[in-house]
Amino acid sequence: MASRWWRWRRGCSWKPAARSPGPGSPGRAGPLGPSAAAEVRAQVHRRKGLDLSQIPYINLVKHLTSACPNVCRISRHVQASQRAIALIAEMIHTASLVHDDVIDDASSRRGKHTVNKIWGEKKAVLAGDLILSAASIALARIGNTTVISILTQVIEDLVRGEFLQLGSKENENERFAHYLEKTFKKTASLIANSCKAVSVLGCPDPVVHEIAYQYGKNVGIAFQLIDDVLDFTSCSDQMGKPTSADLKLGLATGPVLFACQQFPEMNAMIMRRFSLPGDVDRARQYVLQSDGVQQTTYLAQQYCHEAIREISKLRPSPERDALIQLSEIVLTRDK
Repeated sequence: MASRWWRWRRGCSWKPAARSPGPGSPGRAGPLGPSAAAEVRAQVHRRKGLDLSQIPYINLVKHLTSACPNVCRISRHVQASQRAIALIAEMIHTASLVHDDVIDDASSRRGKHTVNKIWGEKKAVLAGDLILSAASIALARIGNTTVISILTQVIEDLVRGEFLQLGSKENENERFAHYLEKTFKKTASLIANSCKAVSVLGCPDPVVHEIAYQYGKNVGIAFQLIDDVLDFTSCSDQMGKPTSADLKLGLATGPVLFACQQFPEMNAMIMRRFSLPGDVDRARQYVLQSDGVQQTTYLAQQYCHEAIREISKLRPSPERDALIQLSEIVLTRDK
């Protein structure tokens, strides 16, 4: 089943429409530039108990920036504008998490109380808006219209992804396509477009831009697929949030959709969004009795293989190897 969906996926694309390029040059950070915006994000992260020395987008930018010059023959040094992309991506991500927790009425994330749990929904919404506005200012200060277009696409995709999550499809084939499109917009778009933005700032070759985009897209979808698997296979202590959280929110993720192939009675539960007493527990049991977890893991592997295939188009380098290793780590994480 997973292999069938992978073959179907190869013919689909959710890449944003091409934007006309414009002139650009690195901007200068002012009072409300990347440093001030990063501090806003840092305060929220500290409140959530995250280790700021391990910012994933910074590491991704460093490896991608150093890998691209092997094609373009330019400096391997990370520009200030490229580092700003990593900070902006982190801020967009953080703002989306704060808003997601409000929408989901979540009380914990990564083992810490959420912003809305501590300060209430109104202040949480405003905090997310503040972080997003700081990211927008930092993005504008980069001064590259192409990069601005690329990263504003992420914000649009996040909102569209939320709307997709609110709906569901009765037809089985449409339902899975709906799920994968939502997964791209809510998770993978940020990674894909951040990678593309970094490559645009560091290399003029459109082929490299597309490689970076496809790498990020496939890693991002794989990451979310594994996240959906962990919702069924990890304990609450590992995840830092309650397990079966998606079922409780009425969401049918990959393991559920695959399990539905073996247990058609799940269709009714999916359509009513697991709203009746006992639906969540029964759906969880069906998933664990089926091969839904294995099928979703296999699908994530296919996306990671595609990411490796894309990034392998660049010339060999330690940085390219690090990006390949990153895609493999996505499959083995347990939280």
